Amino acid sequence: MNEYELMVLRQEDLISNPTARVPVCLCLDISSSMNGLAIDELNKGVEMFYEAIRNDETALFAAEISIVTFGGNYEATCLQDFSNIQRQETPVLSANGMTPLGEGVELALELLERRKQEYRDKGVDYYQPWLVLMTDGAPNGNQETLKYAISNTVDLVKSKKLTVFPIGIGQYADMSVLGKFSPDRSPLRLQGLKFKEFFAWLSNSISRTSMSTPGEEVKLDIDGVKGWGSL
Repeated sequence: MNEYELMVLRQEDLISNPTARVPVCLCLDISSSMNGLAIDELNKGVEMFYEAIRNDETALFAAEISIVTFGGNYEATCLQDFSNIQRQETPVLSANGMTPLGEGVELALELLERRKQEYRDKGVDYYQPWLVLMTDGAPNGNQETLKYAISNTVDLVKSKKLTVFPIGIGQYADMSVLGKFSPDRSPLRLQGLKFKEFFAWLSNSISRTSMSTPGEEVKLDIDGVKGWGSL
């Protein structure tokens, strides 16, 4: 299916399904340091996440998932654009290259903003977008891009237009940089390789949000966080 056909389907989804949307972008580090068990467990976690959303009657029609990866030769890639999750196949991630975190976040924000505009154009309501940022190292892409990505993210969070979840993977994740993206809450470090536990918590959180009214504050399951993350 080419890009034009995908765009048409994305628009048709908004017409045929007027349910208020929960747009979630997974911005994932696939640099070479993720090779081995880490990327294997991340793939299992993402697969379980998709299955959990597909099996939830409420979240199925509300959640829209996009996946941005950063790695390779300082590249950020849209691996999966926002659309009906029933049209999407669960991607398989492979690890290689560097850690252009700023480039990844910038692409994620661009995709979120474009989808929000499409919601508005079609009169579809939506919940505050979510950005899940996961990395196991320190950013080594363009420094100006990183600064701009941090500034842009913080502005959106402070204006209540974005919820960001910065997650460090392993002992070498740069938690200080992750913290700069999140003015309201501290970044969390994944306990071991508990990707499946994290994505189970995330899918439950999406389900709870999709059962609320857009604009209503939904409290996160703080106790559930303890099952996969630590400060």
